[in-house]
Amino acid sequence: MPYSSSLTDEEWEILEPLLPTILPPKKQTRPSNWTKRELLDGIFYQLKNGCNWEDLPKDLPPYSTVYWHYKQWRASGAIDKLMSIL
Repeated sequence: MPYSSSLTDEEWEILEPLLPTILPPKKQTRPSNWTKRELLDGIFYQLKNGCNWEDLPKDLPPYSTVYWHYKQWRASGAIDKLMSIL
């Protein structure tokens, strides 16, 4: 279910090809159960609504996963780059 903070298809078409160059390389771990789009939707939901991470809707990835990625991507400057592109 899309939220007002969710990426539109048009926004995703712009961001998706840029993600490999913007997002920091991930250490070799098991494959993610969540797409980058789902993770970004979780991050944008929290940023727009200002809710606690634990209060993310249950149809988004688990808050701990979303928050972990947010911390990594924020520290690398990726969140700022993505927001400026959007």
